[in-house]
Amino acid sequence: MPAWIPGSYMIRDFARNVIRLNAKADNQPIELKKLDKSTWQCPACKGPITLTYEVYAWDLSVRTAHLDTSHAYFNGSSVFLQVHGQEDKRCSIDIQPPAGDNYASWRVATAMSRLKAELYGFGLYQAENYDELVDHPVEMGTFTLGTFEAGGIPHDIAITGQHRADMKRLCADLEKICNTHIALFGELPAIKRYVFLVMAVGDGYGGLEHRASTSLLCSRKDLPLEGNDVVTDDYRTFLGLCSHEYFHTWNVKRIKPAAFTPYELSRETYTEQLWAFEGITAYYDDLALVRCGIIEPSSYLELLGQIITRVWRGQGRFKQSVAASSFDTWTKFYKQDESAPNTIVSYYTKGSLIALALDLIIRQTSNNHKSLDDLMRLLWQEYGKPGRGLAEKEIEKLLSELAGQNLTDFFANYLYCTQDPPLENLLKTVGINFQLRAAGSMDDKGGKPADNSNNKPVINLGARVAADPAGALLTHVFDNGPAQCAGLAAGDIVIALGGIRSSKDNLEKNISSLQINDEVTVHAFRRDELKTFTLVLTAAPLDTCYLEMNDSAEIQNITARQRWLNQTQ
Repeated sequence: MPAWIPGSYMIRDFARNVIRLNAKADNQPIELKKLDKSTWQCPACKGPITLTYEVYAWDLSVRTAHLDTSHAYFNGSSVFLQVHGQEDKRCSIDIQPPAGDNYASWRVATAMSRLKAELYGFGLYQAENYDELVDHPVEMGTFTLGTFEAGGIPHDIAITGQHRADMKRLCADLEKICNTHIALFGELPAIKRYVFLVMAVGDGYGGLEHRASTSLLCSRKDLPLEGNDVVTDDYRTFLGLCSHEYFHTWNVKRIKPAAFTPYELSRETYTEQLWAFEGITAYYDDLALVRCGIIEPSSYLELLGQIITRVWRGQGRFKQSVAASSFDTWTKFYKQDESAPNTIVSYYTKGSLIALALDLIIRQTSNNHKSLDDLMRLLWQEYGKPGRGLAEKEIEKLLSELAGQNLTDFFANYLYCTQDPPLENLLKTVGINFQLRAAGSMDDKGGKPADNSNNKPVINLGARVAADPAGALLTHVFDNGPAQCAGLAAGDIVIALGGIRSSKDNLEKNISSLQINDEVTVHAFRRDELKTFTLVLTAAPLDTCYLEMNDSAEIQNITARQRWLNQTQ
């Protein structure tokens, strides 16, 4: 059984959920020998072998399997055993409904080919090989269904869970996004149907790409409501997630590292290229929203400013390169702890900024005749469509050729070392001003100018704070910030600041009433020990970004901006 699922780079050991496994041959029990944590061996015997096994399914995520009385969902990698030596054999799966009248209205949503089953019905399904079998997640239940057409094929969206989504609007918006990506690549891959499988919950977020579908987890508030035509921040986030996973239909599901051709699902597979497959995808996910007209350019610049803010606030970007982040994703990015902001960088976020920089460089050097779009079309035609994997560093050579200049120094500085890409100068070429300011509050995500009407300098604690019954929990303490310099650490619970009882809600307010360089006594619990610290307050760093359109820029820069955002062709 696989140890991991493509798109989620962490060993999950799905075999641990196998409760019992029995085998028969010629209607007689045979004894299985377990060779390792996920492999069983059958003895030599005559005729076919029948395996019967039970899988524990209680992970409500996009990665494994979940079963209760309201629905059933599974990824094949978490439930289907692989027969060694027969990975290329055609597979069939008979999906049967639960017994009982309570399940009479259940349906099936999947992009897997139907062999003897009605559309959305139970019955016999088929995959050409094991790789395809585990790449078609299945949802069963009383989901809400919407359908639209893009690229000449039907696209379904099946939403499980209680919700009040405006399905008509959602389908219309997804159709725009899908058609935008299809237009970029020039065509869809050879698929007959695409399915968005959505689980709506009280609080959740996540997505996982598949060859002809995606599994999504969202909060109910992320979905659009009838009678409200505004693109809320939550809905914008959800559409960005849908856009991201749909772009993966080409980039990483078919355009993929040579190391993933084929997948080796029993162990880690290492590559330094995830910045290109996740970072470039992250660059295009929100860009597609403005290109298809769902959001305004100002809204896109707000999102881009928030991404820059997330990268600029992390001290880990000075210690880990994006290439190293990709290579070490198995042990660091997917296993983050309280030290993460100080020790690692995301190949998603910084990777997307490297993609932005490359796009602007190519546009500048080609006088706006070429762009990163051309790279994606080339990758699809030369690598994705024929099933050819990208060797390490190969994409860097292709980008140098496209830009018409040697980009070795660019990759050395920003991909393999820890420098920040020169976004301020590059954004000027498209008439965008790059601005940095101090965070206005602990909840300030950036993307907008400061709202600081009293002009008082913002005080910096240098920590992230969460609510705790005992006080204010420090979840992360940033390198060289006031909290760390005072001796505070992640996990400490601040109970008093300057003799005043602390909570998450009042800690920031009490700090803001003080002055820069003030010394204040902090009482905090570390484990069950009460400790006293002296906190010296400093001004918040300029690490919060917002972007503004410079309408007085040169006409060629404004024209370049319009072409970049696809406002004019």
